[in-house]
Amino acid sequence: MTEPAAALTVHNLRVGFGADPVVRGVSFEIARGECLAIVGESGSGKSVTARSLLGLAGANARVGADQLELGGQTVLGLTDRAWRARRGKDVGLVLQDALVSLDPLRPIGREIADSLRLHTTLGAAARARRVLELLDAVGLPEPATQVQKLSGQLSGGERQRALIAAAIALDPPLLIADEPTTALDVTVQAQILALLEHITRAGTAVLLISHDLAVVSRIAHRVAVMHDGRMIETGRTEQVLGAPRHEQTQRMVAAIPADKPRGTRLSLSTRPRDAASPVSADSTVLANSTVLDDSTVSAASTVVLEAIGLSKSYRRPDGSRHLAVDDVSFALQRGSTLGIVGESGSGKTTTARLLLALLPPDRGAVRVFGEPWSAASEKTRRGLRPGVGAIYQDALGSFDPRWNVAEILTDALGLSPGLRQRRRAPQTTARLLTLLDEVGLAAAVLTRRPLELSGGQRQRVGIARALAGRPEILICDEPVSSLDVSVQAQVLDLLDDLQRERGLSLIFISHDLGVVQHVSDEIAVMRAGRVVESGPAARVFAAPQHPYSVQLLAAVPRLPA
Repeated sequence: MTEPAAALTVHNLRVGFGADPVVRGVSFEIARGECLAIVGESGSGKSVTARSLLGLAGANARVGADQLELGGQTVLGLTDRAWRARRGKDVGLVLQDALVSLDPLRPIGREIADSLRLHTTLGAAARARRVLELLDAVGLPEPATQVQKLSGQLSGGERQRALIAAAIALDPPLLIADEPTTALDVTVQAQILALLEHITRAGTAVLLISHDLAVVSRIAHRVAVMHDGRMIETGRTEQVLGAPRHEQTQRMVAAIPADKPRGTRLSLSTRPRDAASPVSADSTVLANSTVLDDSTVSAASTVVLEAIGLSKSYRRPDGSRHLAVDDVSFALQRGSTLGIVGESGSGKTTTARLLLALLPPDRGAVRVFGEPWSAASEKTRRGLRPGVGAIYQDALGSFDPRWNVAEILTDALGLSPGLRQRRRAPQTTARLLTLLDEVGLAAAVLTRRPLELSGGQRQRVGIARALAGRPEILICDEPVSSLDVSVQAQVLDLLDDLQRERGLSLIFISHDLGVVQHVSDEIAVMRAGRVVESGPAARVFAAPQHPYSVQLLAAVPRLPA
C-alpha cells in the first residue's frame, strides 16, 4: 500500500532580497495530522519561509528550491493566478499582522463569506450561518454583532480571531499559521490552541510559526529552530525544548520569564540586539540566576498617576451601548509597575487610552503628577505630555506608513520630521542613534519605513519613540507581544534598568501572564470593563481570590518540566 504524500515537502528552500540571503537551504516535511513549529528570533527567516511557501515573498524576492510540494504536487513556478486558486482551498494562511491582512473597508463577516462564495456552492443563508459558526469556534464574543464590524473597530485580539476564522473557512488540508496567538489573551489563546489541536487530530497539517515556546510546547509534535536563515536544531518538541542541544535554543528557553522572581535579570545584555548588529557571544549569555538588588530602589510612596472611577461606553452598530470601562480606579506609585491583565475586550486598551487622554471618560477622572489630566484642555496637557510615554499594542497602526524610522523618531523628539538627513543637525542624528542603540536596532533601519521592518523591529521602534521624550510614566500596551523570547528578555531588562535609573513608573498591559508576573509590583485583573481583583503581584499569582483570576492562571501554557 502506497504511503500518502506528505502535506508539505520542502527541500533546500532559498530566499534572498537583492544580494542578501534571508533563507539558506531550509528543508522539512509535514505529515497529514501533524503540527510542525518553526521558532526563532525576529529576523531569523521564519515569516519569510512561511510566505515563500505560498508565493507571497514579494516581487523583489529571489525564491528557489530543489523541491516544494503540497500534497505531493509541485508548486514550484506557479503563477499568481494559480496560487490564488489554491490559497484558502488547499492551504489556509494566518499572517502575523491581522490589521494588514484584513480589508479595512469590508465588514469581517462579508470578508469571510466572500471566500465561501468563491470556493463553495453554498447559498447566501448557508454562508451566513457558516460565518457565525466560524466566529463562534474561534471564541469571538457576540458573533452576530461582530460580523457587521470593520477590522478597525475590533481589538487586536478580536482581529486575530477573525483572521483565523477566515483561514479555516474552507477546511484546507494544510494550515500555515504565522504567530496565530500573538495578540490573544490566555483564555482565548487556550481556545485557539484547542481548535488547532482539533483540526490537527482531524487530519489537517499545521505549520506553526511562533516566538512563544510555551504555546509551541502545547500543540507541536516537532520543533525546528531557525537562526540566521538556517534550521539549526530539529526534533520532537519535548526533546528540543526540554533538553536543547544548540546554544541558541538554550538561550531562547532560558529567556522565558515565567516563574522567575521580580528583578531577575533574564539576559546579561541590557540592549536587545537586532539581527543586523552582531555582538559577541559573551554579551548575550543569559544569567537567570542573577537577581538585581532592590536596595538601590527607594520605597515608592508618591502617586504619579491616578484613575478615579473611570467609565467609558461605545455605541454598537445596532445602536445599543457597550460599557467598555466601568468604574475603574487605581493608583500608580513612583518607580513601580502596575500590571493590568484580562481577556480581549475586557477594557484594558480602552483604559490605556483614557489614561493617555486619547479618549474622554464618560465619568471619572485621571490625575497625572497630582494635576487634573482628563479634565484639562489639550493646551494644558501639552506641557505634561513629554512626561507620559506610550508603547502601543499595534506598532504598525501607530506609525505613519509614509515616514521612515528617522522621521518617526525625529518627530518624537519634537523636531520637524521633514528634515532630511543632509539637513539634520549632527546632534539630532546622534540622539537618533542613541535611541536605536537603547532598543538594539542597527543604524541601517533609520532609512526604512514601517512595512519594511519585521514585527519585532517595528515594536522596538515604538519603544524608542516612547523613550524619546524621557518620560517619567510609561504606559505599555502589549509592549513585547511581537518579540521573540530572546529579544523580549532583553527589552524587559531594558525597561527594568530604565525604571531603576530614572525612577520610571509603568502601567504594563499584557495578555502574557508570565511576563506580567515577572515585571509587576501590583496587579489589576479586568473583566467586562471592571477590576475584579487587585493587589500585590506575588499574592495574586500565588493565591488568586476571584474565580476569573483562577481561570486565567489555569489557562497559561507552560513549558514541560
